Amino acid sequence: MMSTGAYYIPHKATWPIAATAGLLTSLAGFANYLNGNAAGSTFMLLGLAIFIVMLGGWFTLQASESETGTYNHYVGISYRMGMMWFIFSEIMFFAVFFGTLWYTRNLSADWLSGIGDGPGRSTAMLWPSFQSVWPSNGPGHIGGEFEPMGAFGLPLLNTLILLSSGVTCTWAHHGLLAKNRPQLIKGLAATVILGFLFVAFQAIEYQEAYHEMGLTLGSGIYGSTFFMLTGFHGAHVCIGAIILTVVLFRSSKGHFTPENHFAFEAAAWYWHFVDVVWLGLFIFVYLL
Repeated sequence: MMSTGAYYIPHKATWPIAATAGLLTSLAGFANYLNGNAAGSTFMLLGLAIFIVMLGGWFTLQASESETGTYNHYVGISYRMGMMWFIFSEIMFFAVFFGTLWYTRNLSADWLSGIGDGPGRSTAMLWPSFQSVWPSNGPGHIGGEFEPMGAFGLPLLNTLILLSSGVTCTWAHHGLLAKNRPQLIKGLAATVILGFLFVAFQAIEYQEAYHEMGLTLGSGIYGSTFFMLTGFHGAHVCIGAIILTVVLFRSSKGHFTPENHFAFEAAAWYWHFVDVVWLGLFIFVYLL
């Protein structure tokens, strides 16, 4: 146990090097795979395996250091500040995507069609038949005919699922603070199940979009912004569900107390951030 006046200095960190090696190998393998190199898929999977091993080792090290009292109050403050800045960077990340959607839909389309160019001017800047409509799939329907994704059905169901997962996560947190471990474990288990269920339904939505609605990444600016926003959010849901799975495993092993549970707290912050972003997506991508 450290003295309260000391600040923990991490030992020589090897897991960040392993993470870099795994990501670099995966990226190089993926690039070669896209260019038809037969070894590309092998290196991509090798890099993924290295990254998974790194996650297991780093999570284990962090849990061990936390449970043995290596960290003190000041390290906890640093962790919280780091997580806050990380979530802020994620907010800015999605703000750019939302800004792209808003600019494309509300400004550039009208501007490029010649609206507001001056008295008597309506010449299109891209091609003669260009019209300011949304959704747009390019000149002469170059992106192909497609059906825009509606808000009801799977998107609405996924909204209810994700909002429910926020409730179960908060319920689990209350169980932790009340030293009610069964409630903590049940709440976390429900949150993880709902998170992966959301991802499964989104995969079904994508399959329907591609094979039944003609909506693909090549469907003009609408298709690219739709899959960019929903796809990156889906990736964040996967990451959050994996982190919560680790927290659930640690909780089942008796980890975390009302006084020491930053790993749970950080995962909960991240999950609520994912919930709020989805609400914005549902409104601005599906409803409007």
